[in-house]
Amino acid sequence: MFTGSLVALITPFKNGSVDEKGFEKFVAWQIKEGTDGLVPCGTTGESPTLSHEEHMRVVELCIEAAGGRVPVIAGTGSNSTAEAIHLTRHAKEAGATAALVVMPYYNKPTPEGQYRHFKAIHDAVDLPIIIYNIPGRSVVDMSVETMARLAKLTNIVGVKDATNDLARPVRTKLAIQKEFCMLSGEDATVMAFLAQSGDGCISVSANVAPRMLSEMHGAWRKGDVKAAMAINERLTPLHEALFCESSPGPVKYAANLLGHCQADLRLPLCEIAAESKERVSQAMRGAGLIN
Repeated sequence: MFTGSLVALITPFKNGSVDEKGFEKFVAWQIKEGTDGLVPCGTTGESPTLSHEEHMRVVELCIEAAGGRVPVIAGTGSNSTAEAIHLTRHAKEAGATAALVVMPYYNKPTPEGQYRHFKAIHDAVDLPIIIYNIPGRSVVDMSVETMARLAKLTNIVGVKDATNDLARPVRTKLAIQKEFCMLSGEDATVMAFLAQSGDGCISVSANVAPRMLSEMHGAWRKGDVKAAMAINERLTPLHEALFCESSPGPVKYAANLLGHCQADLRLPLCEIAAESKERVSQAMRGAGLIN
């Protein structure tokens, strides 16, 4: 259903508010550069510090700017099932292609609680759902067994896997035994993930290198492994630099270097350190993205 390079969109701010015009221009640039899909209001989009009204507005802006040219997978997750249903229902009404629903964070549900959480969202809203499994942020890790159980539900269609467990995609494929979209959430290991039955990546680096990543995934799909690997190697220092501090601090600074937005963050995230700025700048120059 979803393949290639999908961007985990940043949310630009201006004078403390969402920069709506800047965001729409950024989405248009992403599509022009070849991005295969748009993912607003995820971790990279600073969803934890967006109000509900801002969250829903950003989803609407993304869908409007995309104009049906590429899929929009709206972040709608929460550690409150009722809130996740509310945000997913809004995404459906706004015209999103699918929803990205993060594993409930902080309250640490059991596998049965995880299943019931996703099933409740599934049953409440008729919209394809991508499970976002990111134990580094949510603490809990969805097992392959629980995911296979959820995959039996019609609209549970895939996973964004940020476990960095490179055996996971092929184990998931073997357990589910049907079409199930597997997207990496880790830029640094994306080529290995693709080799292990992955379909694509929801990428942070695509905020600043959308064309290169689109070309990398295109080369992979064509079987040109050498070309794909060459792009991946060129971008590896950038992938690492964009996580030298808590994301999206570094990638917002990188986007600022390209003139796409201010580097503003909302507390508790704050401006990245001078040494981090230098590391990001060097990686951007090394990738040929700035002079």
